[in-house]
Formats: sequence, structure tokens, C-alpha cells
Amino acid sequence: MKLFPHKNTPTDTHIKANKAADDRVPDGLLRKCPKCHHEIFANELNKFYECPYCFYGFRISAKKRLSWLVDQVQEWDKDIESSNPLKFPDYQKKIKHAQKISGLKESVWTGLAKINQTQFALAIMDPTFIMGSLGQMTGEKLTRLFEKATLQHLPVVLFAASGGARMQMGKVSNAVARHSQAGLFYLVVLTDPTTGGVTASFASQGDIIIAEPHAIVGFAGKRVIEQTIHEKVAADLQDAENVLNHGFIDHIVRRSQEKRIIEWLIKVGGYHD
Repeated sequence: MKLFPHKNTPTDTHIKANKAADDRVPDGLLRKCPKCHHEIFANELNKFYECPYCFYGFRISAKKRLSWLVDQVQEWDKDIESSNPLKFPDYQKKIKHAQKISGLKESVWTGLAKINQTQFALAIMDPTFIMGSLGQMTGEKLTRLFEKATLQHLPVVLFAASGGARMQMGKVSNAVARHSQAGLFYLVVLTDPTTGGVTASFASQGDIIIAEPHAIVGFAGKRVIEQTIHEKVAADLQDAENVLNHGFIDHIVRRSQEKRIIEWLIKVGGYHD
């Protein structure tokens, strides 16, 4: 004998009703910080997209970063875009999707920038474009940036964000080396995530290397490391703060302070307008 009518017990009908209610909640209303795990209302995020609790910088497009980072910009090589020389299946479809999301034709924005009267060459790798991975034309744009900066005697500021390298590491690193040989300043800002071949090459070649709070910085992923050494690794192994403690980063800088710090570092680095 049933103690309660069927309609008063949890049923699939009730579950479906809850799912329908969830569908009415606007997308993007809540964001969960991947580091401190606080749930944050979208209107609590400032223009820097920083977690108000731990100052983790959420992954943002290059164009969003430009909106608060600099005072003047002139984009370079904006029409360069990827081809598919190795004929990877569905590669062009992925590229078109990434272009739509990021508003870029390749995974890096490059150009001439100014903060107040301090002028420099700027590159911003975009994590919304196939996680900023270094492809053929990304490498070409970065190489051209360093070549132009060398010819025009400009310092370079590069925001690194990459899930790995598709190709071109050596080409970019050689251009970085020539820029350095000309006695010019190079500043790297590591954002979340900076991994793979990008970390192993030009993201580690800066005269000064700073990072955003709690950015993932490393070469291989934790899973690959654990499978290789057959041991568990610390949860914070690749956090920027841990990398700083081991001497691979010079300082951790919050996004709200980056504009001021970048201008100061360029001036201290020996550049004069």
C-alpha cells in the first residue's frame, strides 16, 4: 500500500520541470572562479575580468584586453590568416569558428601601441582562438612584429596565452634573438594558460617576465607529467605563484596594475621616446 499519492513523490516530471527552469536562467549570469571556486555574478566582474576574491584573470579575447590596456593602437598585418598546408581534416572549419569568436583572422593581435607617450610594439595571443596555439601564420605575425620593432628601435610587449604550438617556434625565437642583439627591451606577460612550445621558446626569452595571478604556466600538462613519472604532482605545480617561487618569473601583476607597470618597465628597460 502506498503511503503517499504518486504526485507528491519525486518523479521524472519534477526533474524535467527543474531542467526547464534552468533553461530560463540567462547564460553568463554566474561565473565560477577556477582557482578559488567562488561563484561570481557577472556584474561583479570589473572591466579587467578579475575574480574579486583571488584576482585570477578570466580568459579574455585580445580585443577585450586592448580596450583597457593601451591609449592608442595601430594594428599590423591584420589580414594574415591560416591556410591548411598539412591538410588536417576539418581544420578550416575550426579556423572559421575561432575567427568568429575572437574577431581575429589568426590567434594573435599585433600592432603599434602607446601608453601615454610611451610607444612600443605589442602582441596579444588570444586564448579564444584555438587556445592561442602557435600556428603557421601566428608565427609569421609574431616574426614580423619583432622584425618591425628591431628596424624601428621599439621595445616589445608580448602577452602569451597558448595551449601549445602548431609550428613556428624556431622562427619566432630567431626574430626575438635579433631584437635582443639590437639592444632592445622585451617584456613578456604570462596569462592563463601559457603552456607547451610557447613556454619553451619565446615566452621564456623576455628580459623581464611577469605573470597574472594564478595563471597556468608550464610545458607539459599535469596528466602527461604524472603518466611519465608515475607520481602525483602538487595541485599548484603550474600556478604562476609556484613558478615565481622557483625563479622562472620576475613578478606577479594584477590586471588592474598592468598598464602602469608596463609603462614603467619599458622606461626602466632603457627605452626613450
